[in-house]
Amino acid sequence: MIRRPLRLTALFPLVAALLAGLLAGCATVPDRPSDRARDGRPAARWQPRPGTAWQWQLSGRVDTGVDVPVYDIDGFTNSAEVVSRLHRSGRKVICYINAGAWESFRPDRAAFPASVLGRSDGWRGERWLDIRQRSLLRPLMAARFDMCRAKGFDAVEPDLADAYSNDTGFPLTAADQLAYNRMIADLAHERGLAVGLKNDLEQIPDLVGDYDFAVNEQCAEYHECPALSPFVAAGKAVFHVEYDVPESTFCPIAKRLGLDSMRKRLALGRWRSPC
Repeated sequence: MIRRPLRLTALFPLVAALLAGLLAGCATVPDRPSDRARDGRPAARWQPRPGTAWQWQLSGRVDTGVDVPVYDIDGFTNSAEVVSRLHRSGRKVICYINAGAWESFRPDRAAFPASVLGRSDGWRGERWLDIRQRSLLRPLMAARFDMCRAKGFDAVEPDLADAYSNDTGFPLTAADQLAYNRMIADLAHERGLAVGLKNDLEQIPDLVGDYDFAVNEQCAEYHECPALSPFVAAGKAVFHVEYDVPESTFCPIAKRLGLDSMRKRLALGRWRSPC
């Protein structure tokens, strides 16, 4: 679902974004312990490349008949059988979970201590999490990623990765967000799962090396799409949606920048209009 911050993020100059992307793409990143499976062997995980079409459906019964190679669906409400059905059709499947807010409608809601619950994030039944308390949140997010892995998902999309730029009720800093987002990436990689950075445009230069792809909402509407260039330059897909901007406006931008874009309705049902 749409997750715009309550204040606009600062825009990146195009030249700075492109330079950061080129540096990220050329750098050799050493193998880190977090990039290894729990038995110590390198974890082989999926790496979506630019030019990969996708479907994002978070509401309603998943329509498995869309002719795209990648699906992004809700991790809690979809079964292993749905994931298996998509795999049998040759698709990769991303597990959507909320990493930045508590949700009253999830089965693990009682596991979150009151001390980590902040203000409403603007959505009914949801409250921001105090991402500074990583020792408390790490096992909770690990359990969610274990669920994704057990159901056979190939990757995770952790939502609300930009809490520090919102009115959460906690004095969060950019450093808090970086530490938390890197913890989230590590948890995914430890389980052999790819992980996508959701929005959080200001921190892309710092996080592009930690994440395998990006998921973005409304970069064309807010004139932010060049900030995603480091992912494309590093050979990592950017899965992008717009809600209100017409395809005739954002598709030329998306094609020029190498984004994998489509228009969706806010309900994030089966309907899609790709570039």
